[in-house]
Amino acid sequence: MDIIGLVTFAAALFVAAASPGPGIAALVARVLGRGTQGAMAFTAGLAVGDVVWLGFAIAGLAALAEAFHWVFLMLKYLGAAYLMYLAWKLWTAPVRPLDTVAEAAAGENRPVRLFATGLAVTMGNPKVMMFYLALLPTLLDITAVSWLGYLELSLVTLAVLAVVFGGYMALATRARRLFKTPRALKLLNRITGGVMGSAAVAIAAR
Repeated sequence: MDIIGLVTFAAALFVAAASPGPGIAALVARVLGRGTQGAMAFTAGLAVGDVVWLGFAIAGLAALAEAFHWVFLMLKYLGAAYLMYLAWKLWTAPVRPLDTVAEAAAGENRPVRLFATGLAVTMGNPKVMMFYLALLPTLLDITAVSWLGYLELSLVTLAVLAVVFGGYMALATRARRLFKTPRALKLLNRITGGVMGSAAVAIAAR
């Protein structure tokens, strides 16, 4: 693909990805409440979901995606249900020093499960679907995209999402360090649990 097309796609994707949505809210709540433990697996699932939707758009599978809408609904509700479970865990978590929270969370949140949750969130997110299935054809001539072009677009997608997700994770990590006292830690758990629960509801309701 030509460099102008890749830059145009990257710019549009950056704006779409950086705008806060349920996936970003869940990621930020996760980092605030549990640190970066498991966050990489969750963001990897989110990013892979984007690459899958990108492939669907390029292959012209929008009609197929619509025909199997129930599959994506199931993925969406499974992802929302697990986010709600994590929200409950955050809301009811006992107050611990921040350096012990990540150790406690390591056993309850396996990378494979978090990856699957992130993937389900992206596959069931209407904003992501709209960008790739509806808006992407207005940015690129997807009928002329080869396998090499798809690889290039996928690498650009992963790079842009790494910057966006990394930025949100860094901000959440910095904000998390401000909570030191037991009362502040309890408030943090309640806030992050509420945010993640709201993200789960938003995903299920769309």
